[in-house]
Amino acid sequence: MKLAVQEQLLPGRSLQEKFAFAVDAGFDAIELRGKGDFAFAGRLTELKRALADGVVMPTVCVDMPHFIGDFDPDKRRDAVQQLRSQLTVIAELGGIGVMTPASWGQFSLRLPPFVPPRSPEEDREVLAEALNELGEHAARHGVLIMLEPLNRYENHMVNTLAQAVELCSMDSIRVVGDTYHMNIEEDDPCRALVEAAPYLAHMQISESNRNQPGTGHIDWAAELATLDAIGYDGYLALECRLRGEPEIALPQTAAFIRKFR
Repeated sequence: MKLAVQEQLLPGRSLQEKFAFAVDAGFDAIELRGKGDFAFAGRLTELKRALADGVVMPTVCVDMPHFIGDFDPDKRRDAVQQLRSQLTVIAELGGIGVMTPASWGQFSLRLPPFVPPRSPEEDREVLAEALNELGEHAARHGVLIMLEPLNRYENHMVNTLAQAVELCSMDSIRVVGDTYHMNIEEDDPCRALVEAAPYLAHMQISESNRNQPGTGHIDWAAELATLDAIGYDGYLALECRLRGEPEIALPQTAAFIRKFR
């Protein structure tokens, strides 16, 4: 089992300090955050120094105000350019790839005004265009662009693993499962993992309440056993709010997850 933890959850002034804490707490890697305005590329010197010091950084989770499914074409274009840059950087670090949702917080079919300004067919065209460009760029650099479904209140375009799989038009486009969003959207999370298995490149883990695993009601034994059964050998990356101080909560969380695998 390989456990990662997102960098913002870790105490420490540098990636080296954060990684030392993460390893002591029972984790194997740090998941990076990719901010906009090419801030991630601006960290390249810092990231290369951390890599040389043994810090393991396999993945990047996008952290921007707009995404590839934005209604504004200029914002969509910027999101694509930011992700192209992040893919280039993670490739230089020898990582796996970059993940992004279709959008976040832009629109929900469950909240007023209920009718989006774009049809489902137009949504799909917009996402396919962006992902195909990113997929080609990722393939050239030997990494992956990974699409993450979000729950219905945060995104109206891609909510389930099956919907994300439909957009995997080439080998360099893959899917991220997030246990929190799956808890809301998947009728049967274990079955969804089995059906998405050929396209599943990464997993993010958090509880039904968005806190750390072990504080809610997700059936971790079943979901982790399913990942074993489908041969998933990627990372489980902790992305959540922490209930309690990280010095206590993070070691407890790593121990909680590892007891199932």
